[in-house]
Amino acid sequence: MLLRFLRDIDWTLLILSLVLCAIGILQIYSATQSTGEAERWWKQGLYVVAGLFVFFLVSQIDYHTLLGQSPMLYAIFGLILVLLLILSRVVLGAKRWIALGGGFKLQPSEFMKLILILMVARYIAELKSDSLDLRELAKLSALVLVPFCLVCLQPDLGTALCYLPILGVGILLAGLTRQQAIALILVFVLVVPVGWFFLKDYQKARITSFLDPASDPQGSGYQVIQSKIAVGSGGMWGLGVTRGLQIQLRFLPFAHTDFIFAAFAEEHGFVGVVTILGLYFLLLMQILQNAQTAPDRAGAAICMGVGALLLFHVLENVGMVAGLMPVAGIPLPLMSYGGSSILSFFLMLGLVNNVRLRRFLQ
Repeated sequence: MLLRFLRDIDWTLLILSLVLCAIGILQIYSATQSTGEAERWWKQGLYVVAGLFVFFLVSQIDYHTLLGQSPMLYAIFGLILVLLLILSRVVLGAKRWIALGGGFKLQPSEFMKLILILMVARYIAELKSDSLDLRELAKLSALVLVPFCLVCLQPDLGTALCYLPILGVGILLAGLTRQQAIALILVFVLVVPVGWFFLKDYQKARITSFLDPASDPQGSGYQVIQSKIAVGSGGMWGLGVTRGLQIQLRFLPFAHTDFIFAAFAEEHGFVGVVTILGLYFLLLMQILQNAQTAPDRAGAAICMGVGALLLFHVLENVGMVAGLMPVAGIPLPLMSYGGSSILSFFLMLGLVNNVRLRRFLQ
């Protein structure tokens, strides 16, 4: 039984993920040498080991069982998000984390991504038609928009935005008529300008600084300017591990978390950047391949949800580092420092592997 399990595991998916994690740990080591937080690289190693454990754990549980339990998980984590708003203390301007002691924290909104993927997949699998009517579209949207609003109130717009690709791919898989597509586009065009008035001042500053970073070079535009300098100074081959000036002289903030890609680009250059993006492309293609060979509609929806989320994370993170997207505080998957992010992504990859394993059991 064990030999069969090991034979059928998606080793390509797992090895690509571990290579990205190893590169991330190396970059975290380099980025924290001059910050007094040099222990973060080995903490990230512990998170990866824990991630491997949950990867194999969730691979063993039939994803149909997880789909059956997803409403309960949705209710539990929805309640946790509400309690965070009421009881949690403010850390770095937001109520996002549950303190576990020993310097470790848990971010429930990260795990809500996994639950939303399960909920959307369950909803799609239970549809009795090939396209959504307006009532079903509203119900599917509400499933995602409720936690979206709760996370926005923390406030954590970056994580909340990550929920929208899950909704988007769910709508596409469920089936969308031309009239519904036009209606959604019109709603989006109308809602986005209204949403501006609900943003915090610092969130508005991030958007305006994205359009013109030089307008506030010492304030809201500082991160983007320093990030672009770091990327540009890497050249073709980079400056070498622990030799990045923007990193070691601490000009680049959050070099081990949200801006780890800029730190990597400075130390490993254009060649390193192409290599990393190539690894993410291969990982995405492997996820999509599992979606194509999934044994049922729910399995395909799970894989597509994970793929959409991974793609959004990479595009937004790399885009904000290069000054092509607003700064949104979205980590680079499997590379940025953070236990909750690492665990949630390994859980999602475990789900993809789970779908693959069930194919062999049909």
